[in-house]
Amino acid sequence: MEQTNIKYPKKEKLKSKIVISELFTSGKTVSKYPLRMVYVPITNTDDVPLKTGVSVSKRYFKKAVDRNYFKRLLREAYRLNKQLLLDHTDEQYAIMLFYQSKDRLSFQEVNEKMIKLFEKFITATQPKSTVTEE
Repeated sequence: MEQTNIKYPKKEKLKSKIVISELFTSGKTVSKYPLRMVYVPITNTDDVPLKTGVSVSKRYFKKAVDRNYFKRLLREAYRLNKQLLLDHTDEQYAIMLFYQSKDRLSFQEVNEKMIKLFEKFITATQPKSTVTEE
């Protein structure tokens, strides 16, 4: 299994305050415990199909080292599996990934949940007219 583009360059990081506020006001959500993804279609000047950010709540992890650790896990799981999204989406999206649990999952568990979350996202964003008419 050869991965062609398994990078997470700076231009793919979600930094625009305007887009982030739009995510929270009009974004749609898919969840796969303990992960949650909020997404919104965007029109980008960059030639980047996905702008992605990660977040871990201070409510669940009081110490910054713990939050940073889980943010690293989320970014790595995203980086390894983003090709799944790129293969199935035509639009450009802004995505925010959240880790929402006190449970300390291993990287393997986070990675498996991320794949399931991406599959849910793909089914949620696919056009509904895929049913064949007889």
